[in-house]
Amino acid sequence: MPPVRPPGRGNAAAARACACAAPALLAMLAVVWALAAPASAAPATAKPPASTEMTAAVDRVILPLMREQRIPGMAVGVVDHGRSYVLNYGVASAATGAPVTDATLFEVGSVTKCFTATLAAWAVTRHRLSLDAPVQRYVPELRGSAFGQVSVLELGTHTPGGVPLQVPDSVRDRAQLLAYLRAWKPACPPGSCRSYSNIATGMLGIAAARALGLPFGQAMQRQLLAALGLHHSWLRVPPGERADYALGTTRDGKPIRMRRGELADESYGLRSTAGDLLRYLRLNLDPRGLSPGLREAVDITRTSYVRAGALTQDLVWEQVPYPAPLSTLLAVNSMPMILDTLPATRIEPPGPPAADAWINKTGATNGFSAYLALVPRQGVGLVLLANRNIPIDAQVRAAHDIVQALAAAREPR
Repeated sequence: MPPVRPPGRGNAAAARACACAAPALLAMLAVVWALAAPASAAPATAKPPASTEMTAAVDRVILPLMREQRIPGMAVGVVDHGRSYVLNYGVASAATGAPVTDATLFEVGSVTKCFTATLAAWAVTRHRLSLDAPVQRYVPELRGSAFGQVSVLELGTHTPGGVPLQVPDSVRDRAQLLAYLRAWKPACPPGSCRSYSNIATGMLGIAAARALGLPFGQAMQRQLLAALGLHHSWLRVPPGERADYALGTTRDGKPIRMRRGELADESYGLRSTAGDLLRYLRLNLDPRGLSPGLREAVDITRTSYVRAGALTQDLVWEQVPYPAPLSTLLAVNSMPMILDTLPATRIEPPGPPAADAWINKTGATNGFSAYLALVPRQGVGLVLLANRNIPIDAQVRAAHDIVQALAAAREPR
């Protein structure tokens, strides 16, 4: 059975009918739209569909994934040589049966960190923040502590010296967080080990916002996201878009949405659409539509700073040389890379943004999963959004298979 195209937002009666039928068609709903305007322009109002070949290639990967992982709904975005396509599947809410559409908001989890890094890099280009400066320059409450001596770059590359992944449950507010950090002691010399950390990236965001003289939420929402042209990405979902906010699903099938905690905004709190994230990837692939400062900021986030095993750590972004075997992609996105402390080596001088690389970022909350990938030499970017928390390896395999299918479709026959 071919995927069924959901109605557009303007057809309310048809939308209601589709919403009622959606549970019976779970994993078989799809809509494909192309956003063909240049990155610097507003999205086009006319959205011609992607080719049947592309749709079929993505369907062959996503429909089985949804069945195997019991995913209620997904949005898949593809950038292919300057053209962007969104394919929507299933339902945004298993409770209501409302279909996933181009307006559906997903929690993107740690993909938020990419935007935090971009904000910090933008502050660098404005001469407000230095990656080599100690964090205590921007957060004076940490002056004299071991954490205060950590550099801003070490925050953005997960190399402060063994900072835990999560904010402790006992930390409920900013004052308690700063007290915790003042008492923290490194497990290894800063810069010598990599341990993935919400705390590190969260404090990168705090330092950047302090340097800009703004609360983090204002700096992110009103300045960076607006400057990038991302008009459907939110730290706080406004009333007018709440109806489009998908309902998440835990791994044991329970409905859930994110509960906010300390450093949520800076490290995992963004909600976004596939279309907005595709625009962000397009601007990474071709930043000519951005201001000079933002173009430089994008390059800073994609600069190679640290090597940890097979992984090259950029400013939040992670990469491996491309072509990359699936086994390597799975290894650098495995749970040990998230949970373990690994030896790290600073790259001197830092490497420029790579074209022959697979550059990615995973993200998850208790009820959602997200994955972004860039392959600059191929002109390809990929967004996978799901309203269920699913294993990272399943996302990586799906992304790899889609990119391989796109490459095969371009080969002469």
